[in-house]
Amino acid sequence: MSTIDTAAAEAVTLTSELLRIDTTNTGDPETLVGERAAAEYVAEKLTEVGYEIEYVESGGKNRHNVITRLAGADPSRGALLVHGHLDVVPADPAEWSVHPFSGAIQDGYVWGRGAVDMKDMVGMTLALARHYKLAGVVPPRDIIFAFLADEEAGGKFGAQWLVDHRPDLFEGATEAISEVGGFSVTFKDGVRTYLIETAEKGIRWMKLRVRGTAGHGSMIHRDNAVTKLSEAVAKLGNHRFPLVLTDSVREFLAGVTEITGWDFPEDDLDGAVAKLGNISRMIGATLRDTANPTMLTAGYKSNVIPSFAEAAVDCRILPGRLEAFDRELEELLGPDIEKEWMELPPVETTFDGAIVDAMTAAVLAEDPGAKTLPYMLSGGTDAKSFQSLGIRNFGFAPLKLPADLDFSALFHGVDERVPVEALEFGTRVLDRFFRAS
Repeated sequence: MSTIDTAAAEAVTLTSELLRIDTTNTGDPETLVGERAAAEYVAEKLTEVGYEIEYVESGGKNRHNVITRLAGADPSRGALLVHGHLDVVPADPAEWSVHPFSGAIQDGYVWGRGAVDMKDMVGMTLALARHYKLAGVVPPRDIIFAFLADEEAGGKFGAQWLVDHRPDLFEGATEAISEVGGFSVTFKDGVRTYLIETAEKGIRWMKLRVRGTAGHGSMIHRDNAVTKLSEAVAKLGNHRFPLVLTDSVREFLAGVTEITGWDFPEDDLDGAVAKLGNISRMIGATLRDTANPTMLTAGYKSNVIPSFAEAAVDCRILPGRLEAFDRELEELLGPDIEKEWMELPPVETTFDGAIVDAMTAAVLAEDPGAKTLPYMLSGGTDAKSFQSLGIRNFGFAPLKLPADLDFSALFHGVDERVPVEALEFGTRVLDRFFRAS
């Protein structure tokens, strides 16, 4: 008979085994690995306990998704969507203490690329899905478990593709949970606060292009595309967008003040946010729009002036700021810089309702005396796609973390890892939440 302790232990094993499967997503069809092996692994784990699954190839080579539904006691209620992505960003083994695709369990952690982004949540939800079938657990409402491709490149072969081509798989879903929320931070006096994501910035992955006059590198050139692009990129990268306090950020800061007594004056908000410690990088990035240059491409030989140069810029835009952001962009770059981009919208909901009550109750049952607060994610998730179906989205992948762990640095970072105890804790919290929501 499967028990919750068995499921919690299995979540650790499943996470480790998933981390051994290389699902690197470079965004380039020529170099990405694809999610097929991980999707086959998930499909096997579900079917062997009796699930009927939808195994969906979404148009690209080795781009596979797995979706299944567990019937609840009241089919008239809106279903809960629980989604996680199977792909991971690249990792260089030479930089790591352990191999990024080892899934090593050592020193109290499970190590590997994707440990927190987000094969930990996949492992926890897969373990619970299996546990519910084996133990005959019937949740209050339908739960749709979705294991998806391509989140790290915007979901073109995952959530976006499924929303566009197979919305029937999510029929009846009214609320959803996924990554980067429910983790603990310790602000003061040992009191843990679990941050539940209720909002995330919009994404614009932008390519800038400048054209110039080609020629010999030994001569004088007034129309050098590399020079013009470099000047534009430096101007944009050094630009500081205005401070904008959204409702979700205000609510977060007010909650921290209530817990700690710390003030967050708007005339020195950046300095005040620095008091939040390691989490300040993530919170600080939700105070304003950002535009970070990430790649430069130009030329083919050192003595040839190229006719064009390109730069990639990762822009993250606050809810309600898109038009103002575009105006600032034009003022900064002017008309001579060509721009093209892929854009995903911001996400925002309120921190209230029965689902939030159920999250809070589940956390407090496992960690009495803790607090919960809403916050805005500076990055993005597949929630951007699912909100187009009218689904209300939250980040809730609960983890009880050591106070000194720099959690935000692990995302896309070197030596990504998740505590074994945090996985076991999160599985128990999710079980309570699923049974009560």
